[in-house]
Amino acid sequence: MKRISIKITDTFRNQMMKAYRMKLQTAMLLVLTLIIFSSCEDFLTENLKGSFSTDTFYQNDKQAIQAINGVYHAISFSSANNVIWVFGAVASDDAVKGGNPGDQAEITYIDEFTANSTNGMISNYWKFAYEAIARANNVIANVPSVPMDESLKNRIIGEAKFIRAYSYFNLVNIFGKVPLKLLPQITPETINVPLSEVAAIYLQIEKDLTEAAAVLPVSYTSADIGRVTKGAALAMSGKASLYQQKWTAAITFFQQVEDLGIYSLLPDYADNFKLAFENSSESIFEIQQLTEQNPFTGNAMNQWFAPPTEGGYYFNAPTQSLVDAFEKSATGEVDPRLDASVGRDGQPWLNDDLFSAGWSPTGYLTKKHQQPLSEVSSSLKGDGDLNYIYLRFADVLLMKAEAYNETSNAEQAKANLNKVRQRARASFAGTLPDDLLADITTTDQSLLRTAIQKERRVELAQEFHRYFDLTRWGKTVAEAALGADYNYETKRYLPIPQAESDANQAINP
Repeated sequence: MKRISIKITDTFRNQMMKAYRMKLQTAMLLVLTLIIFSSCEDFLTENLKGSFSTDTFYQNDKQAIQAINGVYHAISFSSANNVIWVFGAVASDDAVKGGNPGDQAEITYIDEFTANSTNGMISNYWKFAYEAIARANNVIANVPSVPMDESLKNRIIGEAKFIRAYSYFNLVNIFGKVPLKLLPQITPETINVPLSEVAAIYLQIEKDLTEAAAVLPVSYTSADIGRVTKGAALAMSGKASLYQQKWTAAITFFQQVEDLGIYSLLPDYADNFKLAFENSSESIFEIQQLTEQNPFTGNAMNQWFAPPTEGGYYFNAPTQSLVDAFEKSATGEVDPRLDASVGRDGQPWLNDDLFSAGWSPTGYLTKKHQQPLSEVSSSLKGDGDLNYIYLRFADVLLMKAEAYNETSNAEQAKANLNKVRQRARASFAGTLPDDLLADITTTDQSLLRTAIQKERRVELAQEFHRYFDLTRWGKTVAEAALGADYNYETKRYLPIPQAESDANQAINP
């Protein structure tokens, strides 16, 4: 399969920016009605009057595309509120807050499992996720009536349903029970929505993904590369099944992804995290970013994680525990994925210089999600254009291996697991020692389970999946990894923001 090695998403990204500017212009048309009322009861029961003007929006296919592009923008890392890395990495055993000791102290509370409902990081992410959901809901509700090509219409609605499912998947795994808002929030009934059970949220996620997979294309022409595909919806369906321990269903979805015949592992692991290989054959769902735009759409993680010498804040600092999880040979050679994932003392960094342990309070920094200064200068460090890959084919292979193991099919579990390890071996520069990254041969279910879990940690290091993996694996695994201060029953989910409990009349604080 031909590997994409040039930047091919600028057209789609520029469409996103046009949609965002349109959103700002349209917002100026929102009507804030001042009601002269004769009683408090009339005021409190009045439906909201603010809405997009139907005279100017959702009238043609161009506006429908602008609207869905605005949904994509809502999940990008251009927003400082998109701190999924805090929940996925820092809350786990893979990273600590990093940065200056007193900077962003609320992240420390999340890391230590002492955060309360007034924590700003929690509140900001909640707003971020529900903004994406609100935009998706508007598309799903309004695009069906737009006079346009039916195939394009269905695709746009499918894209919105996928992003809504993706957003709820993150919310349900961070907070547990959350309000399941599925309609435009223009009335008290659609705003004040009670908490739904976790099972009900997953049912809606599954429904959205099933409907999305039925209408989304397998691939796009260059102008639209980066949009959600059928493969992304199927892979996300498999992931949702896996998280609910629906092992057979998960295997079916992952096999359907493979059967599309368009995904494969890149020969070199490190290429997944380079600008030249964006939207490659390994990428299944990738959140697009673009630098030097007005309004801002760059990837802020580029600055969150960079060392101070490059104008960065050195947050999300990897732990010694993560570094030690990578295999080393008896003669000192190390799994090549370590130096592709983590900056460590004396090893090559991104700018043809050597990493210094003094750049980080742990001695390590995240290497993924960062770009060299030749691509983004230190003065524009927070405006990166490196995409974030949420779903990679390697992740699918490991989830498939896990599902097979849980159905007592050790041979298929090993086959999928070893494909990932074999690619890591192929990425090794030089002569490979026999004792490094050898194929897993055990057929014991418990030992194989441990091997798969360890492989997920190193293959997906600092890609923000670790905490969610630990918690879905259950009490024993989570508490062993997260330490004595972590109680699975009381700490698994973070508290719902107080601001939501105060504003949403259907939630009982």
